[in-house]
Amino acid sequence: MNQDLSIIALVLHASAVVQIVLALLLLVSVASWSVIFSKLIGLKRVREDNDEFDREFWAGRTLQELFQDAQRGDGPPSPQERIFAAGMREFMKLRERRITDVPSLLDGARRAMRASFQREMDVIEARLDFLGSVGSVSPYIGLFGTVWGIMHAFTGLSNMQQVTLATVAPGIAEALVATAIGLFAAIPAVLAYNRLARDIDRIAIQMESFMEEFSNILARSAAPASPPSAVDAGRTQPQQGR
Repeated sequence: MNQDLSIIALVLHASAVVQIVLALLLLVSVASWSVIFSKLIGLKRVREDNDEFDREFWAGRTLQELFQDAQRGDGPPSPQERIFAAGMREFMKLRERRITDVPSLLDGARRAMRASFQREMDVIEARLDFLGSVGSVSPYIGLFGTVWGIMHAFTGLSNMQQVTLATVAPGIAEALVATAIGLFAAIPAVLAYNRLARDIDRIAIQMESFMEEFSNILARSAAPASPPSAVDAGRTQPQQGR
């Protein structure tokens, strides 16, 4: 008598515990793919928005104009634009208080930008840890289902007087399906985690570089010889190839 050893048949004939494990792994796999696609789309949008603001920043517009645009909120601002607005806002507040000490001005602006940077990174890195957990835990969940399925298969075989390969194969195959599904959930999650982590690191480096460049501009504009209204006096064009 031929036995149906297709994946669907094996799942349907598996024990209740193995079926629960398989259902859990399938749900985790669907959730991880949802996170993967949403993060890929989100990071692409972040890069495009940052690049657009970067072009506007170095296009010759004054800092006051850029700050006013950020304050108006015409369209969703990029993370880099929010970092710029936070630093510029703190810098102008300190100047309104007649603080002329250059280190104090720069320290306040840098602290504001650093706090904004951390908030942006928290948003950008959201749900990335979920992919890491799926990649590390899913194989063990599948292995648990496999071990349980093998135990269940051998328990059933203990009541048989004659054991052949035909009687052993279905139970072992049912158990191994759990390991296969666990790897199916884990491998894409690990690959996506590494890819997304690398992309996020590049975005973080870009924003940190912008903060340093903007801090240098503020340092030149905050020089004692510069009047308070000449915020754009120390601004320079970007280096060739930026």
